[in-house]
Amino acid sequence: MSRTTIADVAREAGVTKATVSHALSGNRPISDETKAKVLAAAAKLNWAPSQSARALATRQANAVAVVLARNPEVIANDSFFPAFIAGVESVLAETETALLLQVVSGRDAEERAYRTLTHGRADGALLLDLRTDDWRIPFLDDLGLPTVLVGAYDQPNGFSCVRTDDAAPVREIIAHLRAAGHERIAHVSGPLDYVHSKARAEAYVEAIGGDALLREGDFTAASGRARTAELLALPERPTAILYSNDTMAIAGLSYARSQGLSIPHDLAISGFDDDHLSAHLSPALTSVSSDPAARGRAAARLLRADILGAQPRTEIVDCNVVHFRESTA
Repeated sequence: MSRTTIADVAREAGVTKATVSHALSGNRPISDETKAKVLAAAAKLNWAPSQSARALATRQANAVAVVLARNPEVIANDSFFPAFIAGVESVLAETETALLLQVVSGRDAEERAYRTLTHGRADGALLLDLRTDDWRIPFLDDLGLPTVLVGAYDQPNGFSCVRTDDAAPVREIIAHLRAAGHERIAHVSGPLDYVHSKARAEAYVEAIGGDALLREGDFTAASGRARTAELLALPERPTAILYSNDTMAIAGLSYARSQGLSIPHDLAISGFDDDHLSAHLSPALTSVSSDPAARGRAAARLLRADILGAQPRTEIVDCNVVHFRESTA
């Protein structure tokens, strides 16, 4: 396949090659509308010429950042994050842009981290772990830091966003379980102030028709085991449990087997995120692969365009795929 050229970008934007060059270099005045067309075309075609690299460099840092306020145990066991970062890095490498990662312990530290970024450390940020009413979004807007939201955030905002459908796989798994005869289906969610956890929990409640068997976890193995113990201690226990990540699902599966239950004959179990070990368990775990690398690539492309002055836009990445395996057979 031939490499994308400035001519391809010009054709996509409906302008001349000279206009593309001027829009990216800033050497001549170009209307905002034309510049936006050029930047959108460059982002769509994943084009990163040397002019763009120099433009990024003039932003002082030639770096973008990810700030995480996460439980260290969750980071250590997270199959999503390394793949997401790999996707981001594959795009940043095209312009030799650095990625800064900072882990913080609370809101005050997170605010300081973002303020520091605006003092020349980074040209933009990728925002993960979105909350349903996220204080960081108006905060970053006030700072004027170009930012891309990674998640289906529905509150009004002026940022670019990478969205996925977290509800559809939940509905698909529940339909599969019901077809297999399960009526008491439980759900162990992630923290319900997270956008993606809430979307999965709401899809579960809507499909089941109630929240009596909904339990809130925190994505750790300990919470998966504890919530499973609560559910299995009920006078009428569930016959299937859908977990919001594989770490909790694997811990739940282990606990259930320690109590003498056979998987899937006594209890069907499914996870989310399709950890690399999930297909190799005995029985293999039904789970949802979510292609974090694709989301990372999309987020990095959007952020690169935003830094160069493009208008914010939303990109929907259709990447969630349910893999039915023996744990729900």
